Amino acid sequence: MIPTKGRHQRRRPSWPVALGAGVVTLVLIAVIVVFSSREEVPRGQPMTLPPTQPAPTLAAPPATEDWPRWGVTHTEYSADNDGSRDTAAAAHLLGRVPMVQNQHIMGWGAGNPEPAPGKYDFRDLDRRVKLMSDSQAVPVITLCCAPDWMKGGSEGRTDWSRSSLETAPQRKHFDDFAKLVTTVAKRYPTVKHYMVWNEFKGFWNNAQNRWDAEAYTEMYNKVYDALKAVDEDIKVGGPYVPILSNKNGGGSELRGAWGTADQRDLDAVEYWIKNKKGADFIVIDAASMTKDAGIHPDEFTALGKFSALTSWLREKGGDLPVWWAEWYVAPDDVDWTEARRTAVQTAAMMEFATSGATTALYWNPQRKAGEECPACLWSPGKGDELPMAGVLSGFTRWFPAGVTLETVTSSDPKVRVLAQQRMLVMVNTTNEDVTVTVDGKQVELGPYEVRWSERRGA
Repeated sequence: MIPTKGRHQRRRPSWPVALGAGVVTLVLIAVIVVFSSREEVPRGQPMTLPPTQPAPTLAAPPATEDWPRWGVTHTEYSADNDGSRDTAAAAHLLGRVPMVQNQHIMGWGAGNPEPAPGKYDFRDLDRRVKLMSDSQAVPVITLCCAPDWMKGGSEGRTDWSRSSLETAPQRKHFDDFAKLVTTVAKRYPTVKHYMVWNEFKGFWNNAQNRWDAEAYTEMYNKVYDALKAVDEDIKVGGPYVPILSNKNGGGSELRGAWGTADQRDLDAVEYWIKNKKGADFIVIDAASMTKDAGIHPDEFTALGKFSALTSWLREKGGDLPVWWAEWYVAPDDVDWTEARRTAVQTAAMMEFATSGATTALYWNPQRKAGEECPACLWSPGKGDELPMAGVLSGFTRWFPAGVTLETVTSSDPKVRVLAQQRMLVMVNTTNEDVTVTVDGKQVELGPYEVRWSERRGA
């Protein structure tokens, strides 16, 4: 994890993923903590904490007939701090159709919420939760990561290095982490959905070359009890395991044209399912790329992994709704046009919808002003809408979790279609012009074009 750069890594070599973190810098002469999203706290120096500020006044999330299904996770830069000349425009893109929005309690734009036991600083988290409220979000909080002193570090100090942020709380501090969770839940009563931890960070058992699902589940159960004690209506989900895959591999119960799922990841999910105290939804994340061969066999066929995993989770988890906390379709450095990338991401969202995923959160890869930003929702520093924002808004409006899908075929399999009674969306999966008949209409699509079309009789 590289919080100051808005990215993170995983415990085994896999796909690069954008993420972000609010970071802290110490001023020794004064006794004031000044937060910065780019600088680290100098190591080995004590921190003077500000007094705990009052909780922000937040509007209740909008009532929705159907769960929105689609949403975003905020990273280091978002509409509240990316330096946009028109932050209102960026915020509008998030709020024009109410969607799910997710924020971590530490990192990805939020500073250390409890640098010393019982000493809280929620300034960054308050700002992000307020952004979600102001943009009409259905708010979600991810309960990761943990203050240094819960991981064997020093009180009053924050080490934002990759190794520190990816460290799990020590077992003796599981209760302290649950106490922090209680404080967060009481502070933000409008937040009713929580994901516990992020990608099993720090829970890899090197000696046995597998996940320490036992330790994670022990911590999860304490957090589950803590949240339900605050409000029994709070919805809690885990285990948020990253599911890797390989082009080839044996000993896995899940495989397809897209590759073979790592059985160790599946085993961790199953252990949690069998030993959790309770849950309201099940959470994972994955990329369609393989660990050993990258994009295999091609970027569109590889998306079948998302449907296969969703179906597997629905079978193993019983009635638990399936949430995708993160999903990725290409390495960050892939040499694709924005049209091609958007086409692949649109096809991925079709896989989630048709396989019955309840929620799929787009990892919002925003950057600071002036930087290039592939797959971003708005242009950094300007707030101008980019292609993926339109796709996300369209899916949120027309394909919520409760919508009834209708079968609409294409005369050419190179054009994929997702339809409901009133609207359909098409995506050309090739880099060439295509003329195709869809829903009784002849349509001409450009290379990698994504097009929305109102249904006849709608």
